[in-house]
Amino acid sequence: MSFIKRVWKHKDALIVLLTPLLLLPLPVVVQTKEAACAYTLLITATYWISEAVPLGAAAIVPAFLFPIFGIMKSSQVAAEYFKDIHLLLFGVVCLAAAIEKWNLHKRIALRMVLAVGPNPGSLMLGFMGCTAFLSMWLSNTSTAAMVMPIAEAVLCQLRNSRPEIKTTMKCTSKEDGVEFENDNSNDQKKRLETSCESNGIMEFCTVSTGDFDEEKQPFRGFTSTNKTTGQPYKTKKDHMMCKALSLSIAYSSTIGGMTTITGTSTNLIFAEQFDTRYPDCKCINFGSWFIFSFPAAVIILILSWIWMYWLFLDLNLKELFPFKRKKVSKKEDVSRKSIKEEYDRLGGISYQEIITLVIFILMALSWFTRDPGFIPGWESLFGPKGFKTDATSGVLLGFLLFIIPSKKPKLFSWPFKGGESKTDDDSPSQPMISWREFESAMPWQIVILVGGGFALAKGCQDSGLSNLIGSKLEPLSNLPVWVTILLTCLIVTIVTEVASNPATITIFQPILCTLAEGINVNPLFIVIPATISTSCAFLLPVANPPNAIVFSYGHLKVLDMVKAGLGVNIISIICVLLAVFLWGVPLFNLNTFPKWAPLKNVTLSP
Repeated sequence: MSFIKRVWKHKDALIVLLTPLLLLPLPVVVQTKEAACAYTLLITATYWISEAVPLGAAAIVPAFLFPIFGIMKSSQVAAEYFKDIHLLLFGVVCLAAAIEKWNLHKRIALRMVLAVGPNPGSLMLGFMGCTAFLSMWLSNTSTAAMVMPIAEAVLCQLRNSRPEIKTTMKCTSKEDGVEFENDNSNDQKKRLETSCESNGIMEFCTVSTGDFDEEKQPFRGFTSTNKTTGQPYKTKKDHMMCKALSLSIAYSSTIGGMTTITGTSTNLIFAEQFDTRYPDCKCINFGSWFIFSFPAAVIILILSWIWMYWLFLDLNLKELFPFKRKKVSKKEDVSRKSIKEEYDRLGGISYQEIITLVIFILMALSWFTRDPGFIPGWESLFGPKGFKTDATSGVLLGFLLFIIPSKKPKLFSWPFKGGESKTDDDSPSQPMISWREFESAMPWQIVILVGGGFALAKGCQDSGLSNLIGSKLEPLSNLPVWVTILLTCLIVTIVTEVASNPATITIFQPILCTLAEGINVNPLFIVIPATISTSCAFLLPVANPPNAIVFSYGHLKVLDMVKAGLGVNIISIICVLLAVFLWGVPLFNLNTFPKWAPLKNVTLSP
């Protein structure tokens, strides 16, 4: 057993060393470019899935193996590591850095929560809505990291603002009984808990309440205490509310990222790989993706809210539709006041927040109006069409944040109440964001990871490995298309729970495109639902960063996330399939095999 423990302790080093050696017979025995490319792909995929080395480091494996095996020249591989999508990411990160620096995200979140109402269901929906909205434009990880402290502050105020409860705690055991009457004195509580723990009778402790309209709750010791802070929950409902709100923030940050090309790295990888493989497609842009994915994400968000509300808070229609109630409870009034206090601390909207908001709106409008399709976009107004992409306006507006001063010019007066600059002093004017702040917000690992994915996709295409895989998948053409799509979504969803989302889509997209070509199906028909399913990592804390962030606050157990995440996974897959067949088919003309895709499996009639 000790030997196994020692081996497990060094498992990452063993994976790094043994994987290339075990796979080495593949390119040595089968001396073809296809075998060499498969060898590179398997090593990179193993490192990504196991995370034995950092994801970014694993992504540079093709940079030296492809030239060594003669698959691609070094200069050709290097060109794959920087694409147009990286420029788009630069613009988005500039905006994200400004939003986080000047606390615009906090103002948006608290304002949206105040708008929906104070009862638990509305509070959950408010946080889910604002988190999903922010995640459309910022990274999922940043959104969860920014919103969760706000939710935690609200939860703490709610727990600490409860009316005083007169509580009697009784502890009994087979040997002797201990009984204390607690009047909310800290000394009494400590004496009671110490006595119960020393006698090993915590499981026999019960709580009876007076002067407070709440169900009798069992005193369960550690199960009613936050794992991180060690603070106890006053009632079971408090604990359930903390669980529900934590999970709703984690899941909505992922769901919101599905709606835009820039919302998550998987969407970015999909868009760039698809445009590289099918340059004549011209059907995937910011607007077309948003039109398809936004309704699906809204449906997933609402159904997930109802599912978690029922799972943790016992779905109550009277609470779900608060306009039917004539009276606001004392608890809800405390909730609204605590959120209002948080919002009031921000003060009036500042000059920096206004500038950031204007850049944010301009960036979103530029993406929607570049080439809307039904009318000419601004792209046709400046030079020949086809030279400008969403990255053009994104980088331009992001660049302005390095020029616009963060200190309000004294030549102008601000007409809004409380709109004074947050940096009104005699110090030299600084730009809205600095290069250091941009660097700290830039996800460099994702940049390299995306580039490695492009290099792998190009290597599979040049070596002929994609065609080889496609020919082996031709028997799937006998299955109905919806079955193929369902199986694809299930496989991708399972893999993404244990592997990183960007790595999953990077590995699967070239294979799925080849599969679609082999069975004469529009590649978008399979790749779009697979891309969205790649983001559906809801089951485990390690499945994606938002899950890990909310789990670190100590309200959840792994089983809580598994139970809730399983339901959200099922909801997501069903909604994605319905979206593809209901409005995805007419939007992208999915029922016909497009001219921009190579036809691999054609049977000519005599």
